[in-house]
Amino acid sequence: MSFQNKTVLITGASRGIGKAIGLKLAAAGANIVIASKSIEENPKLGGTIFSAAAEMEAAGGKALAVQCDIRFEDQIDNVITKAIETFGGIDIVINNASAINLTTTEKTEPKRFDLMYDINVRGTFMVSRACIPYLKKSTNAHILNLSPPINMDMKWFANHLAYTISKYNMTMIALGLAAELEKYQVAANTLWPRTTIATAAVNNLLGGQMLMNMSRTTDIMADAAFYILSKSSITCTGNSFIDEQVLASEGITDLNKYSVVAGAQLYTDLFV
Repeated sequence: MSFQNKTVLITGASRGIGKAIGLKLAAAGANIVIASKSIEENPKLGGTIFSAAAEMEAAGGKALAVQCDIRFEDQIDNVITKAIETFGGIDIVINNASAINLTTTEKTEPKRFDLMYDINVRGTFMVSRACIPYLKKSTNAHILNLSPPINMDMKWFANHLAYTISKYNMTMIALGLAAELEKYQVAANTLWPRTTIATAAVNNLLGGQMLMNMSRTTDIMADAAFYILSKSSITCTGNSFIDEQVLASEGITDLNKYSVVAGAQLYTDLFV
């Protein structure tokens, strides 16, 4: 599929994986709707919706920056309205926005639980829901959730139950939508990295510079997303993809260029 003039709505696209996917698709001529909260730069995180929009337009696409906290329906509706007014439709939705808190049940405060569920589960559901009428009109519509394959090994529940079930819910939303929307030829899939990815979350919350040096760049996720979204929405739906597997299916097996530190030992991500 050509991405020329296709409109892609990405939540959490002001930085990290969301921005990387936006840049990749913008370079292919897509219109990118950046639905994120950051309008002032946080030094620990970097980037705003406006700086991301400027980068995407410099990459060759068109960009629309709309401040949006996906916990609130009115803000989701505002993004959709502005996207339709500006670009006339929505062809692809990427649910990337996510909250993480790797704590045991006793140490998971109600407000942290609610934040993860409001963003990861409810937000993903409501953004997808709001876009469905427009996706039905697209010639090759895709929903892509950044969430893991559902792995029932108990080790993934033992140390951070609340986070795990919120991410698995994101995957179940995609799989459920794949079944529900198949008759409309709207695809829904998930994508997850095999290794940790060098993002602010890894640096600030998980393992600092040491883990960053054992990670891959966001480019691997952007490239994997590009190949998934290039496929027919009729045949490519209901899958839980791992980035490496997507690239391997395209004949790409030398992944050294994606390492933050060339030749470094890589750290396997959660749920894989």
